[in-house]
Amino acid sequence: MAHIDDPETRRANVSYIKSSMNEPLLERDVEFELARAWREERCEKSLHLLVRSYTRLVVSSATRYRNYGLPIGDLIQEGNVGLMQAAARFEPEREVRFSTYANWWIRSAIQDYVLRNWSIVRTGTTAAQKSLFFNLRRLRAKIQQASEILSPEEQRKQIAVELGVPLKDVEAMEQRMSGADQSLNSPIGESGEDEWLEMLSDERPTPETIVTGMRDAETRSKWLKDALSELSPREQTIIERRRLVEDGATLEELGTVLGVSKERVRQLEHRAMLKLKQHISRNVDRSSDLYSEV
Repeated sequence: MAHIDDPETRRANVSYIKSSMNEPLLERDVEFELARAWREERCEKSLHLLVRSYTRLVVSSATRYRNYGLPIGDLIQEGNVGLMQAAARFEPEREVRFSTYANWWIRSAIQDYVLRNWSIVRTGTTAAQKSLFFNLRRLRAKIQQASEILSPEEQRKQIAVELGVPLKDVEAMEQRMSGADQSLNSPIGESGEDEWLEMLSDERPTPETIVTGMRDAETRSKWLKDALSELSPREQTIIERRRLVEDGATLEELGTVLGVSKERVRQLEHRAMLKLKQHISRNVDRSSDLYSEV
């Protein structure tokens, strides 16, 4: 999906990028002190200084994903979210530079945003698919540069091996990335009189189908009610508590209620089911005869 920034937005983005790149870099001890002040004292000024000093990391990461057709301002904004998450979770005592730690959070936030907005169709829902989405183009270019004799199929197989994903996933992602989203209101042909939307079949049930289904359901319900009325009280209890509720009672539970063994409950249930089937079968046969006469 192509996104175009208006002139005012572009100016704001350029201004932000310039100010970010002019922020002074922090010494190791300084960033650790700021991180400790935020974590232990909840000093918002320290958090602000720490985050502002590393917005250059966000800008650097965001520019790497501009080829996906998304506004650079949005990419930077998502990267800043990742930067804030890194600052909230950073542990100074681990002796890792904040820039190293924050880089992963920034990149992850931007990648998630790209996956959510690159297409209206959800892409890359697993870690393996996410890696495939962001490495497919790079690996294809690398393989083509190293060997021009490989066929497209051989290239896909090599990509699948390098990323540890099935070949069918590579083929599916390649196909997905080769096509752009298209509006259902886009015109078909040169005349432009028809739209893609008009070519889609409506798979919803027709009013006649809905009414027929309702009548069939009512008929089946009546048949079942009539069939149940022919059972003995014990058989009705067994069928209702074993077959007509979501969490049916066990044979042992019903045996306790009815004062019989669970084997006896099983026999009564079997007999009752036969009666129900016979009764409903008679109704079905009767309805078929009536239909054939019509």
